[in-house]
Amino acid sequence: MKEFPIVWSLLDNDFYKFTMQNAIIKLFPSAKAKYELINRGKHSFPKDFSKILKNHLKKMSNLKLSNKERIFLEKNCPYLDSSYLDYLEKYQYDPKEVNISQNGKNIQIYIEGLWSRTILWEVPLMAIISELYYHLTGAKRISNNKIIFLTRKKLAEYKKLNVKIGEYGTRRRYSYEVQKLVLKILKEDGTPFFMGSSNVHLSQVFSIKPLGTHGHEWVMFHAAKYGFNIADRIAMENWLNIYGRNLGIALSDTYTSSIFFKNFDKKLANIFEGIRHDSGNPISFINETIKHYNRFKINPLKKKIIFSDNLDPYKVASISSFCKKRINPFFGIGTNFTNDVGPPSMNIVIKMVKALPEKKWISVVKLSNVEEKSTGDKNMILLAKKILHLPFPS
Repeated sequence: MKEFPIVWSLLDNDFYKFTMQNAIIKLFPSAKAKYELINRGKHSFPKDFSKILKNHLKKMSNLKLSNKERIFLEKNCPYLDSSYLDYLEKYQYDPKEVNISQNGKNIQIYIEGLWSRTILWEVPLMAIISELYYHLTGAKRISNNKIIFLTRKKLAEYKKLNVKIGEYGTRRRYSYEVQKLVLKILKEDGTPFFMGSSNVHLSQVFSIKPLGTHGHEWVMFHAAKYGFNIADRIAMENWLNIYGRNLGIALSDTYTSSIFFKNFDKKLANIFEGIRHDSGNPISFINETIKHYNRFKINPLKKKIIFSDNLDPYKVASISSFCKKRINPFFGIGTNFTNDVGPPSMNIVIKMVKALPEKKWISVVKLSNVEEKSTGDKNMILLAKKILHLPFPS
């Protein structure tokens, strides 16, 4: 049984959680949120899994930002101001915000509290669930030498394609040890193609750049507060209010790309450095994006698309070939780096399901470009599609 901590650092998390937390504190300090575990893969959890998981969450309450970690953030992320870093220094996880129960082989997890606090739970909680699951079910991975060999092989393919890549695999990693080993190889052998990691703690360990901007929950909350039609636009404008021209990548698929492009006007298209593709056909998306920039007489070769939808070398080869001399691609590779070690990767997500912008809880949804990745209350999904004039599933 794993009794030692799985998460060792407050910064063992995706960078965009901290950038969103900073924005939330400044713009929506009293807002609350509810999150829920969605077991897409219908995984069966072993006996006492919830009990062991709770023990690991208790250990997380001891984590605090160290002086060394603060200095790393000050040096590498100057847009995170001292008032936010003061907040982060005082921040501690509160396990009371997380409700975990188990009924037979099923586990239920709900998170509730101030959005500015609860936003940090999702990624480390998923990483702990994953590592514990493999440990308690006896799922054996390949050796470290084989992981090194596979990582170098993939890296060689990316070098051959002459593409820029980042590591985005914290939440679905097989283990902390595997992610750390993969990043070690990427740092040693990846220059100049490897650009950094979404994991802030490991970015500090290896002196690399932390990567990320904002996630779907940022836009989902704005839909709860301002309505579905203008959620994308207000979310982007609020992002600019906090970060200016820093962290300028807009997420395109919270309410489908077609709705995003309606909100992505000439001003926003000029200011934002690029957009992120996280669902749907990447080739169609490339064409749609280039067409959108051309409409505003913006040179697509001065913009970029961040691709982050379940990538591997084969998909990257296809996408990069289609982007060539048309628009600049960047590839955020997650599970294929940190959980390609033998056992099947877990298919779980933790998503915001309700938001309290002011006085009333409102169900929030993500529509995505593919039906399977939609999340949230079914009736609210139908309402969102009706309001946005989107097609209903047949």
